[in-house]
Amino acid sequence: MKFDPASSIQDLRQFGEYGDVNPSITDSATYTFMQAKTMADTFHGEAEGCFLYSRHWNPSNKYLADAMAAMEGSEAGWVTGSGMGAITTALLQICQAGDHIISGLTIYGGSFAFLQNWLPRFNISVTFVNITDLDAVKAAIRPNTKVIYTETMTNPMLQISDIPALAAISNAHQIKLVVDNTFTPMIVAPIRLGAHVVVYSLTKFVNGKNDCVAGAICGTRDFIGELIDVNNGTAMLLGPVLDPMRSSGILKNMHTLHIRMKQHSHNAMYLATKFVESGISIQYPGLPAHKGHETLKKMMDQQFGFGGMIAIDLCTADQASKLMEKMEIEDVGYLAVSLGYFKTLFSNSGKSTSSEVPEEIQREMGLSEGMVRFSVGLDNDIDRTWEKIYKSLKATGCV
Repeated sequence: MKFDPASSIQDLRQFGEYGDVNPSITDSATYTFMQAKTMADTFHGEAEGCFLYSRHWNPSNKYLADAMAAMEGSEAGWVTGSGMGAITTALLQICQAGDHIISGLTIYGGSFAFLQNWLPRFNISVTFVNITDLDAVKAAIRPNTKVIYTETMTNPMLQISDIPALAAISNAHQIKLVVDNTFTPMIVAPIRLGAHVVVYSLTKFVNGKNDCVAGAICGTRDFIGELIDVNNGTAMLLGPVLDPMRSSGILKNMHTLHIRMKQHSHNAMYLATKFVESGISIQYPGLPAHKGHETLKKMMDQQFGFGGMIAIDLCTADQASKLMEKMEIEDVGYLAVSLGYFKTLFSNSGKSTSSEVPEEIQREMGLSEGMVRFSVGLDNDIDRTWEKIYKSLKATGCV
């Protein structure tokens, strides 16, 4: 049977404490035990179904983690207080001093800064490569390589990682493939394509309202168990816990994610086509001319489309700024970082979400100073939105 992430979420039986159709929010930091031995067994990971302390597990967080695992097709999941909390926790659980990571070069600026600037403090080295060049990935492997890290659809260049091919390389060298799937929930299920660990910023498409910050890690039961081990688990010892009130809200929003992803994708494809017709340089994986188009097609669940992210190149930062300011005035959306919101968000990547990447490396990855990244919203009348964009393009001399 074909895997359907939306149906997997819908089939979850998650009732509240009194039969509530919405799971109860467990507003408690600690939990009582009727027998002292059960508490001791729980500390040692030997008691099933018992909650100990909310930094370890919380029932509300468990509901959300189970929903994420269902969506990904993974054995288990764990949720964190931010997307960076998920990324750093997962990588630090796998790596220790003396280890080596291979990473895609065009990744989120915060992830780049963690890998480039922070991990070397602990003698963990990183080699950045063009993740679409499989020969370059293979050539970067060392005896101490523990992780290949990438994003399914990279930020902000919208490159597409060939996850099955990267998984084959990883498995051949006993390396873990860790994939950030923030841009493509439901569209791609990396675990089912061979990834060992999948991380998310739930802040973005999964929650969809930009009203909270959260993250998730999906993987095997053994890996999640290691993460929350009271003696050695990075998640337990570093404490990137998510507030249960936020877990509850994100879980509710997950039940509309399939509808939202379809609309995001529909609108992004429409705008991408219009940009092409207007002669604007554009990156969108849904366009046949995109280098990663065929790679994404072979991995994706096509009912959800090619995603809601597009990027145009206006050559200069000054021109990008003029257009974004005009689009905000015309109510196209908001000049703001982040993505996955119901309104369209746009930003100049080199000056915002990729500003942690040094300018010489931005040039190396092909990031133009005039790149404007759009997270296309849920607009009901996308033609009306395009008219506003085109008006802004004309007013700023872009067309």
